[in-house]
Amino acid sequence: MRKEYPRPNFVRKDWLNLNGEWDFKYDDKNTKINVPFVPQCKLSGINERIRTDFVVYERKFNIPSEWNGKNIILHFGAVDYSCEVFLNNSKVGSHKGGNTSFSFDITRFLKDGEQVLTVEVYDPLKDDTIARGKQFWKEESEFIWYTPSTGIWQTVWLEPVDDSHISYVHMTPNIDRGEVEIRFDLDKKCKLPCEVNFQIKFKDEIVNDTLIKCNQLQNKIVIDVFGNRAMEGSFHFTGRYWTPENPVLYDVEIKLLNNNIIKDQVKSYFGMRKVHIENGKFYLNNLPYYNKLILDQGYWKDGLITAPKDEDYKTDIIKFKEMGFNGCRKHEKVEDPRFLYWADKLGFLVWIGMASFWSYTPEAASNFTKEWCDVIKRDYNSPSIVVWGMLNESWGVPKIYDNLFQQAFSQSLYYLAKSLDQSRLAIGNDGWEQTVTDIAALHTYKHGVDKDYKQHELFSRSLKNIDEMHNIVEKLPYAKGFKYNGEPFMITEFGGISMANDNSDDWGYTFARSEEEFISTYERIMDSIYESDIICGYCYTQATDIEQETNGLLDIDHEFKFNPARIKEINDKKKVNNL
Repeated sequence: MRKEYPRPNFVRKDWLNLNGEWDFKYDDKNTKINVPFVPQCKLSGINERIRTDFVVYERKFNIPSEWNGKNIILHFGAVDYSCEVFLNNSKVGSHKGGNTSFSFDITRFLKDGEQVLTVEVYDPLKDDTIARGKQFWKEESEFIWYTPSTGIWQTVWLEPVDDSHISYVHMTPNIDRGEVEIRFDLDKKCKLPCEVNFQIKFKDEIVNDTLIKCNQLQNKIVIDVFGNRAMEGSFHFTGRYWTPENPVLYDVEIKLLNNNIIKDQVKSYFGMRKVHIENGKFYLNNLPYYNKLILDQGYWKDGLITAPKDEDYKTDIIKFKEMGFNGCRKHEKVEDPRFLYWADKLGFLVWIGMASFWSYTPEAASNFTKEWCDVIKRDYNSPSIVVWGMLNESWGVPKIYDNLFQQAFSQSLYYLAKSLDQSRLAIGNDGWEQTVTDIAALHTYKHGVDKDYKQHELFSRSLKNIDEMHNIVEKLPYAKGFKYNGEPFMITEFGGISMANDNSDDWGYTFARSEEEFISTYERIMDSIYESDIICGYCYTQATDIEQETNGLLDIDHEFKFNPARIKEINDKKKVNNL
């Protein structure tokens, strides 16, 4: 059972985990399931590729007596795809979207004694207008598509709060001014006026302790964290800036008071980090920075889209860094907040990507956009996130090259991200047929097989001139009416080298017959990338083997397939601040 606190960037002391054994109904079967694992995976206890679109969860629980008089909030980390939630046979609410968190105030639905919670889930297996990512709709997985996931896949939990409590907090660092801007909302039931205290610590040092009076529900405060001391930032050393090499965090404790009585207390954190583009380069904390990313699908053999243990997120990131990567591009999946927590703590850049839908309709676009807004709101505070990536390889917008509706959708997603968050970069369509974007992000797997020297030369030459990239990209780099405007140029998918074996079902973009051949091919491809003066970052495909797709640097058990030191030696040929 996943027992860790599920919302690490907004922590309250009191909570109750509802993971564990639930009653589960599908087709005509009544059985048990281990939440938060989907029925298609081994850890759920069912391990069946169910074909029904409807499933029902149910469990009983009791409210701790010490919570009497509090409002009780029911939280869901994520449920794929839509659900209706009932407590004691009364509907408390519904939610649509399989990637994001949601909650309900269930106080008025509670009864004395034992409570009965029911979750009815609708997850249409063959509906290609919903955001489904890599979840395949056929009987068996194939190519780059995997086993589908139905229902609850992140933690379910309860939390007691007072009428006066904080709804959310967004913290935006400004390293140039040494300040953090904090925007926060109070719950609509909050008694006004009230006072809110912010205490910010760096390790054990209190750097600011500020009390403000609030006469409205929406508030903003700007807090000095550097104290006008030049050496707090980066000056010939890393200082207190957050980077993958120096992942320092500021701890925040927030208290809401009515008449000097604490009504709510929340713990959070932020990192002093800045991302911008200038002169065709990606800058981190005002220095050019080379992104060395790995494509991370976020799948596990026994848990599918849910990590078996919280420690697995941490272990993965440590292994990626051990191979010389400084970040990942999350692919076709909005990840569990626990992954972001470990990326923040350990120092690992994250490009967030939304799960794609497949057929463009106005309703599909609307649902996707609503869910994308929820992603940005939930994950806003993580310093590890540096890029929002909405669409991938024209999935969901197959006619984007010259279709004005689909082009407008891509543009609207880009500008929406920028309107909600000015502190990060955004990519409208990663891979090809790009519209408006902060990064020229292209995908290529045409590096050539062993001894195909003509293709090797074409690959290497094309990487040196963006006008030649069409030679090695599946589709044209830009949609009709759009062109390269000097953005940072990165190869955001490439490689995909699988180890050849006797299993004909195994799939990769190209194959190697031994570790030596793999290392030789990997080094050849990386040398071509590093020799290009215009490339300032990359994302290698991919992190782990997943089902039949065996082009991971880690195997299906997330163990090293190759000597990590040899991968790191190749990756380290390019210094992150030496563009």
